[in-house]
Amino acid sequence: MATAPPAAPTDAAPAPGGKKSRKKLIIIVGVVVVLLLSLGGGGALLYMKKKKAADEAELGSEPESAEVKVAKRDPKVKPAFAALEPFTVNLADRDADRYAQIHLSLELREEKAAELIKSFMPVIRNNVLMVLSHKTSAELLEKDGKLKLSAEIRKEIARALGLEFIEEDQPASAPKGKAKPAPEEVSPVIGVHFSNFIIQ
Repeated sequence: MATAPPAAPTDAAPAPGGKKSRKKLIIIVGVVVVLLLSLGGGGALLYMKKKKAADEAELGSEPESAEVKVAKRDPKVKPAFAALEPFTVNLADRDADRYAQIHLSLELREEKAAELIKSFMPVIRNNVLMVLSHKTSAELLEKDGKLKLSAEIRKEIARALGLEFIEEDQPASAPKGKAKPAPEEVSPVIGVHFSNFIIQ
């Protein structure tokens, strides 16, 4: 009677050093994952800082400078204002027809500046309308959007009055001649105040 051949072993013998190589692989993978997470977090933080700096540069220092100017105002000097006729303008929204109705007043350095503003009123209104017509309702509904609009209106009024000032996007390598002041330093308008702001 023939004897049956011995059964083949079901479990292969572990290769020498198999457990150690598996541990090393897990450690290496873990280190790589930690490094990738660190780099990703650092990149996200750097992006957020750059975005914040760009947003602040885009808004300029208008809100802070306005607060400083309010604090430095001489209480003995009577404030002067020039009210503009209301603006009604179609906004730049693409998904729907939206418009804004805005009433604003200009705060002036001195009372006699009102005559200057009055004589340039057609150009001032044109420049303000151009700024408003390029805005979307989403931009104007936010407080930051209104602050940015106020700064842009001040700049456009300075342009209307023929005042020269430093362009924010002018490269540092541009030829240096006579230094040009910022618009708020030369413009008779020190503030733009909204008395009515309706978006429909």
